[in-house]
Amino acid sequence: MSYQASPTGRGAALIERTDSMRVGSAQSVQDDERDAIKAAQQGDVDALHRLYDRHAAEVYAYVRGIVRDRHEAEDVTQNVFIKLMRIIDKYEEREVPFSSWLLRVARNVALDHLRQRRPVPCESVYEADARVTSGQFERNWMLREALAGLPSGQREVVVARHLLGLTPPEIAVRMGKTEGSVHALHHRGRRALRSSLRVAGMAPSTRGG
Repeated sequence: MSYQASPTGRGAALIERTDSMRVGSAQSVQDDERDAIKAAQQGDVDALHRLYDRHAAEVYAYVRGIVRDRHEAEDVTQNVFIKLMRIIDKYEEREVPFSSWLLRVARNVALDHLRQRRPVPCESVYEADARVTSGQFERNWMLREALAGLPSGQREVVVARHLLGLTPPEIAVRMGKTEGSVHALHHRGRRALRSSLRVAGMAPSTRGG
């Protein structure tokens, strides 16, 4: 029977320093996620983007295992994060890790998607897929670019109003602003967004006040 000698001296110090760096790095990631969650709960759209970047791949893989279709899994993943914008303030760290909580949300969204799914003739599927590939991806990309070009306050209001469906009073509470300020930001954001989309050759899709 052979035994492996334990490292001593500089070797032991190097191993200890490496382990310490790993622990510190993991702690830094946890702290960054905790900060992003708290900011997102206060309505910070950029913080939601950070959470999306960190968890989207995991959510996609999870829901694809449920819906068994790549394109549907992409749609469901987007719907998960749209829903996350509405309910992230309900998350409490002491109850469950965020990733586990998010996958629970993803499961519910995926199951809702399956319940709503109806049999569709093959011809309709092919026609719809052709329409998506020819125009929808370009449209989504242009819309994201136009939104990214807005000042942060205007972008938050436009996203909350038209993607989340929040009312101006709800947005005012979420952002800590007066309702009049929200209306002003919404008006300027819609006008800037409409101008950007017109330049890009895409008709604006925002409605309502």
